[in-house]
Amino acid sequence: MSRETTEDMSTGDDSRRTRGDPRVTGRRPAPGRTEVDAGPSLPDRLVAARERKGVDLFRAERDTKIRSRYLAALERGDYRELPGAVYTKGFLRNYAVYLGLDPEEALRQWRRERGDQYPTEAVVIAPRTIVETPRPLQFSPSVVVAGLMTFGVLLFGAYLAVQLLRFAKPPKLTVTIPPTAVVDVAESATSFRLEGTSTPGATVTVSVPGQTQPHRVTALSDGSWSVDVDLRRGPNVFDIDAVDPDTGKPTETPQKVIINVPYLVIQAPTLTVNQPQDGATYENGAIPVEGVTANARSVVVSAVYLGPADGSTPPPAASPPATPPATAEPGVSPTPSSDPHTLTLTVADDGSFTTPLELTEGRWSITVVATSPEGKTASLTRTVTVAYVGVNLVVTITGGDAWLKVWVDGALDASIPSSGKVFSDGRTLTFAGLTSVEVRSGSSGFTHFTLNGVALGALGKPGIPETWLFQPPDPPTLTQRR
Repeated sequence: MSRETTEDMSTGDDSRRTRGDPRVTGRRPAPGRTEVDAGPSLPDRLVAARERKGVDLFRAERDTKIRSRYLAALERGDYRELPGAVYTKGFLRNYAVYLGLDPEEALRQWRRERGDQYPTEAVVIAPRTIVETPRPLQFSPSVVVAGLMTFGVLLFGAYLAVQLLRFAKPPKLTVTIPPTAVVDVAESATSFRLEGTSTPGATVTVSVPGQTQPHRVTALSDGSWSVDVDLRRGPNVFDIDAVDPDTGKPTETPQKVIINVPYLVIQAPTLTVNQPQDGATYENGAIPVEGVTANARSVVVSAVYLGPADGSTPPPAASPPATPPATAEPGVSPTPSSDPHTLTLTVADDGSFTTPLELTEGRWSITVVATSPEGKTASLTRTVTVAYVGVNLVVTITGGDAWLKVWVDGALDASIPSSGKVFSDGRTLTFAGLTSVEVRSGSSGFTHFTLNGVALGALGKPGIPETWLFQPPDPPTLTQRR
């Protein structure tokens, strides 16, 4: 507690009897009040009310949150010690309520008793706001530069937003002509214009079966595109895709269009052979035969042995070893004929056909013949050379399930677990090595081998486990590896 507060408390009780006496305070009675009708002064009433309440100034200070210094000044009637008339009225009102006195009566008595102690309060008139005359808007060079920079930043932000949207979204693609995915045209039609819309600037690609180079066109600023394509007799299948050149993203909805051109009753089938290429040389594996035909119900693939791979003339009675029937791709069913080098294929709905053709080492003539429902044919011939390098072993499980374990060039094959694996009937596996392939089978009679295109068949009996080493030009050898 401050020294000043202590002095206020020590002198408060000693002076309370003399506060209302003009001889002690030197104050004159308030105008309109006489000593005859004068009752207790306001300071005396405050002191008496506090004593009746039984509290001291410290307790009153804690309860009212008014400093004891100001409370003591109110009880002495020394209003000059208070911050001002506004604060004095507030302190007096709150203190009177706290002591149980009428706050309005206390304020009226305070106004009567303060006499000329306070000068008349001056009325403060707030100055009127000076209204500035509006000035015309002026553009300084700095304002113009700031505006241009702000506009540039906004424009750059909009550009970035557009680029982000382009990178986030793949291009759109629709086909408007033809209006349906499958359409029939007149038998005399030889071309057709495909039209549609896509994202402006997108590269639209139209792929045609049998053609290595697709049609490519760029969508215009309004997104429209069109491509003229050639038609042939029968179904013409077109795969349409779109790619954004900036982002490299392809469309999520590629389109397929099939245009059917009717066949003339007397028209022969058309035939295109994409594989094998004439004069090609194959070192390993089956020879792929692929192509497209129109107005054909079936395709026959046959191979004729021409001689050794080095070009020498074979003996008159020489002929290659028989090869097993080939396995066609899904959707195409090869049918082996009496000649082991002849296969009959079923043509797919889009006119395509494909099959692998197992051939032995040497020179071969491969002929593909397409036959129409009316019996008319079209054929193409390709000459190829098969010159095996290393070891190419085809293992076919026939007659029942068989457990296999395989070593290629002396190391376990990575495609089969080190403990071996059981393969079901009809399964075909191919292994290629530089020097050797070794196979252990849990049932030799169910395991058939074709080495470098030469069919060896089964080398053992069903249910008998054996290990065979294939290391051309040596014949297969039975080993004890497990």
